[in-house]
Amino acid sequence: MASNIVKPVAAVLLSALASLAPARAQTAADYPKAPIHLIVSAAVGGGNDLIARIAGDRLQRLWGQNVIVENRPGAGNNLATEYVYRAAPDGYTMLVSPPASLVVNQALFKDLRFDPAKIEPVAITSFIPNVLVVPANSPFKTAKDLIDFARANPGKLTYASQGIGTTGHLTGALFEALTGAKQNHAPFGGAAPALNDVAAGHVDMVFADIGTTMPLYQGGLVRILATLTKEPLAVAPGVPTIGSVGLPELLSDTWTAFTAPPGTPLDVREKISAALKQIIFDPEVTKQLAALGVVPWGLGPQEAAQVIARERTRWTDVVIKAGIRVE
Repeated sequence: MASNIVKPVAAVLLSALASLAPARAQTAADYPKAPIHLIVSAAVGGGNDLIARIAGDRLQRLWGQNVIVENRPGAGNNLATEYVYRAAPDGYTMLVSPPASLVVNQALFKDLRFDPAKIEPVAITSFIPNVLVVPANSPFKTAKDLIDFARANPGKLTYASQGIGTTGHLTGALFEALTGAKQNHAPFGGAAPALNDVAAGHVDMVFADIGTTMPLYQGGLVRILATLTKEPLAVAPGVPTIGSVGLPELLSDTWTAFTAPPGTPLDVREKISAALKQIIFDPEVTKQLAALGVVPWGLGPQEAAQVIARERTRWTDVVIKAGIRVE
């Protein structure tokens, strides 16, 4: 008798609890119905964090739902990526990150606890071009001077990076492969300390993003020898592209991707992507980002998937050939 009473009571309780939980959209038509969480894989204050907060504020205004930005830095972006990977695939939890955990971490880390190939692209909102930077008093006046010296003097140059496995490190490894000359690698704990040591003349060069470089460049503390882009950059007039000085394959940038857990419906991702594209190309936002060297891109899920797959192939090959590992 008691068991017959417990079952209906339990059913009533479960029904009541379910009614208290926010209704989650199953299709784009009724999305969003609950707060959205943007999980940033870096600390507060970086480029991805800024874009997440701009997007969060604008999405909140657009949809009338709270958008919560959470920073979960650590383990080469893997902590945040794994958290989102295991979240419900309903569009209410998204990762905001640079390429690393989507593109190269499966080759860098021995025990990755998520499959990057299963993460669902939502959008690539923007990118930041990288540049070749030397101290202001460097003996190398042009990128060709530096490239010629590197080829003739293997092991004599030292390049800084933001850390092992970062874009700067992998770009340095690609530079070595293209010049055929091994150089010394000095990893730092971020772009700012790496650039500061270059500015102080302790390190010969660094491959860094234009946004972080600009304050030191404008202050006359470093020199930009080349942009790692196909086309010249408006924010660095007169600086040649790396292709024009003999290394056309040394193209490098970092971008901001919004991704979702495996199984997140495509129509939901497309709705989010369309909103993000509207935000990123808003003249006010574009102007704000341009001051940091950030270029709007606005790729949707399918286009973003193609970029991620292409970059994964390209940079994984660099990692394997250079023998780079993160223990």
